Amino acid sequence: MTRGSKEKYTEEQKHKALHIEQSYEHKGVPKSQAEGRAWATVNKQSGGGDKPGGSGRKTPQKRKNAAESDTAKRAAKTRQGYSRESSASLETQTKASLLTQARTRNISGRSTMTKAELVSALAS
Repeated sequence: MTRGSKEKYTEEQKHKALHIEQSYEHKGVPKSQAEGRAWATVNKQSGGGDKPGGSGRKTPQKRKNAAESDTAKRAAKTRQGYSRESSASLETQTKASLLTQARTRNISGRSTMTKAELVSALAS
């Protein structure tokens, strides 16, 4: 189940989250997990609620566009049959995203790695 009020989100954002949630449920993901993933995707793409007082108004448009493009590239790779953990999916992510994953996996030397080195380290 998602946390927090959704009143700062626009109707378009709510509709997008609902559509994503239904897509996940169609694939067999439990409802609570599907809802969480849907709102995480909307938050990544928009930075949060776009109405006055929402955090999405503070997120630069350039960052929103980059996040939406990253999401679309990853979705395209998934439709082509690559899993999210495959190196092809990793290659579509930004270096910052790869660094975050490397940090969570505690990969040593990550700060000096190139994007290609990060992809190969995360793929193994």
